[in-house]
Amino acid sequence: MSTGLKKVLGPIQLWGIAVGLVISGEYFGWSYGWNTAGTLGFLVATVLVATMYTTFIFSFTELSTAIPHAGGPFAYARRAFGPNGGFIAGFATLVEFVFAPPAIALAIGAYLNVQFPGINPKWFALGAYVIFIGLNWIGVGIAAAFELFVTVLAILELLVFMGVVAPGWSLANFAANGWSGSSAFGSAAVPGIFASIPFAIWFFLAIEGAAMAAEEARDPHRTIPLAYTTGILTLVVLAFGVMIFAGGVGDWRRLANINDPLPQAMKAVVGEQSGWLHMLVWIGLFGLVASFHGIIMGYSRQIFALARAGYLPATFAALSPRFNTPHRALIAGGVVGVAAIFSDEWVQFGGQTLTANIVTMSVLGAIVMYLVSMAALFKLRRSEPQLERTYRAPFYPVFPAIALLLGLVCLSAMIWFNGTLTLLFLVLMALAYGYFRLTAGQREAAAPDKLLSTLG
Repeated sequence: MSTGLKKVLGPIQLWGIAVGLVISGEYFGWSYGWNTAGTLGFLVATVLVATMYTTFIFSFTELSTAIPHAGGPFAYARRAFGPNGGFIAGFATLVEFVFAPPAIALAIGAYLNVQFPGINPKWFALGAYVIFIGLNWIGVGIAAAFELFVTVLAILELLVFMGVVAPGWSLANFAANGWSGSSAFGSAAVPGIFASIPFAIWFFLAIEGAAMAAEEARDPHRTIPLAYTTGILTLVVLAFGVMIFAGGVGDWRRLANINDPLPQAMKAVVGEQSGWLHMLVWIGLFGLVASFHGIIMGYSRQIFALARAGYLPATFAALSPRFNTPHRALIAGGVVGVAAIFSDEWVQFGGQTLTANIVTMSVLGAIVMYLVSMAALFKLRRSEPQLERTYRAPFYPVFPAIALLLGLVCLSAMIWFNGTLTLLFLVLMALAYGYFRLTAGQREAAAPDKLLSTLG
């Protein structure tokens, strides 16, 4: 069985993957944060989260260039802390990347339902899985080219959105009732700010997934830093832009609990029959498609890497004989995602919609992975000072320390406000750990230590 992936990605393609993985977060998901924090409170939460992500990415890049491995965070934690550390990071990353696609697929369905109200959005979501699993199956080169194309279109569309709604924007609209429903800041606004953190994270969630394409990058020591540093700066600008412009065009409360806030915001300015609105709906799909497609690529590489190292059944490490892509890993993640899409009537927590709960679960996995990754960075600096580091985290140890501290703040807030989902996360982890303990033999057979050492 082949365990090698083709090295075909350059810096522009990897930038497209890094930004494309995330850019759907600019189109939907974040506006649920207004529901608890209001516009001004959510702005505070977003500043905190943007700081965390910026310092995290500039630090995480050191790991991804020193250890270019399809497992990404799993590989770094495995090397720093051994099999148990690898398990925690691998499980958390898997939760992040398997739970994010069904949320995005449901948003794709909601956008298309605007144009085709007679068709159940779930069927659009299912169709998205079929199409983009197939596209990823036929080769990473084609998949990455498509990802770059739709990412550039999605960015242009976000810029068009800001320009079109700008004449209808006012600071008074944005600030009205902006502190958790109040016009003045008070103690009641603080819980709302912390409760909104998962939705601020959605602006940036999954950018780290580009590290899972590191084995497929040409000259990863140069390509990855270029892609990551320019990618995070692109996303910070877009995140603040869409949030501020969408919140100032009318009553933002009408956008606070829906899957398509940008079309509804534009409708308030240009009217329901405007060609601009229909253009946003159709071209706006590219943003959702870019992230959906990119995260499918990410989860398949994570499942593939975990199976190759013996953490999951070896069958998922198989590569397609014709296309050299992890086809079984692609299908496995798709099965989980489709099951989530069609179980929304049975999955309700805390009065939130299924999409909001899926977003929160995905974010919970991400934060755990971020914390383990920053801990691995500190550990590897001490235990492997000789490791080749062509890129070093700037302002070390300040940047990774800031990312670690803010990650702990975000995790604490998520646990406090999402107790039931946290319990579900822990139950799933316990079940996965039981499997992990029972399958030590297959990890010895896979010899992950040898594999990791060759990638250092």
